[in-house]
Amino acid sequence: MLKVRVAVAGANGYAGMTLVSLLLGHPAVELVQLTSRSLAGRPYSSVFPLCNLEGTFEAEPDPGRAEVIFSCLPHGVGAAAASQWVRAGVRVIDLSADFRLHDPDLYPLWYGAAHPAPELLPEAVLGLPELHAEAIRQARIIACPGCYSTAAILALAPAAERGWLGPDVVVDAKSGASGAGRSLSLGTHFAELDESVRAYGLAGHRHHPELTQELALLSPSALPPVTFLTHLVPMVRGILSTCYFDLVVAEEELEAAYRDFYAGQTFTRLVPESPPTKLVSHTNYCAVNVSSQGGKAIVTAALDNLLKGAAGQAVECFNLAFGLEPGLGLAGGAQWP
Repeated sequence: MLKVRVAVAGANGYAGMTLVSLLLGHPAVELVQLTSRSLAGRPYSSVFPLCNLEGTFEAEPDPGRAEVIFSCLPHGVGAAAASQWVRAGVRVIDLSADFRLHDPDLYPLWYGAAHPAPELLPEAVLGLPELHAEAIRQARIIACPGCYSTAAILALAPAAERGWLGPDVVVDAKSGASGAGRSLSLGTHFAELDESVRAYGLAGHRHHPELTQELALLSPSALPPVTFLTHLVPMVRGILSTCYFDLVVAEEELEAAYRDFYAGQTFTRLVPESPPTKLVSHTNYCAVNVSSQGGKAIVTAALDNLLKGAAGQAVECFNLAFGLEPGLGLAGGAQWP
């Protein structure tokens, strides 16, 4: 099998570490460079001691050495360099939020600064294979969606396509602590997080506009209001989204629509009971259940925030972009953290 030359920028965060672990076992990947500004000059073994990786971290990726760059850099950092990478003929798979939103005016609102390369936004395709597989195959910039938004979009997309969402939608989402990244913070300190659950982002979460953007594209009529609330729970990994909307058809008809929508998909599966996060932990699967209570539809979706919610989905997009089987390199999930 011919191998694609791959660089990973920002390889020392949770998403980057998980991605490197997956790519090391991918039969179509040659890892040519790992970068980290904070670890530049240090050997790869300082972060990956069991992986037999030879080399040292460099500060910046070299587009002359790679055919694709996975960017795991902080929001706003990778977009400034992406123009150079794309001009050099490199395909970019971005795990930050830099290219997820189509409207450049939304970036100052949600990320506090103007987009550094708005001219690239029309080229970017949201890296959600269940919705955009054909576009991903051709895209030069693939923007992997956030973990919360991936779960919520997959929970609501089939109903949105049929016009069955309304008159409003509530998404109650919960995440493990690794979703906050590897940098230290008081909110994810063990003594603060253990034996406690808290809601956050009550005024609005950054993944909300990703969710409404994609649902609006699917909906045959105007998208109803979506209330999106996130919680941090005392576990390392996992996302559970519980979504509520009015049940306008029989539950059996709703479930049939979901089965039709996800028929043939590699990684999104309908399951007979509401899925616990452990069901999909360390896998690239999203498990979806359709239920109801009274006049409300209740759709739950569970996924691993570091795999289907980040690095695993990035590899899935890589496979599509290079004409490979979607599940290649994703049979075994990375174990850290």
